[in-house]
Amino acid sequence: MSEFILTRREIRNGVYRGVLKPNGRTRSEPVLELRLLDTSLGALTISPSKDGAKSWDVVANIPADAINEGVRTFVIRDAKSAETLDSFALIAGVALDGDLRAEIALLRAELDLLKQAFRLHCAKTPA
Repeated sequence: MSEFILTRREIRNGVYRGVLKPNGRTRSEPVLELRLLDTSLGALTISPSKDGAKSWDVVANIPADAINEGVRTFVIRDAKSAETLDSFALIAGVALDGDLRAEIALLRAELDLLKQAFRLHCAKTPA
């Protein structure tokens, strides 16, 4: 288990914002990194929270060159322990939009078939 718990606040205008809290009695200072496809995109900005509690505000700028068509999964992890604290995915592209809708329609159709088969099975099975 990680020494820290990261809670996402928002992702807006290419900037990730979150709050990092210690998980128990940690004495070490946090060192986090943003990763994409096993490549480090650099350290995040970590500053003490203004609310007085032992927590830190976390800010990560998402590089524009890391945003491409398709699904891109970003991971924020503890650089010391290599444990994942948070992850998020960005989806972009016109072609992908249609693919997602088609995939959801296919899943709905398969679910309808399963529901019909289950109802038929329940109707034929004696109680």
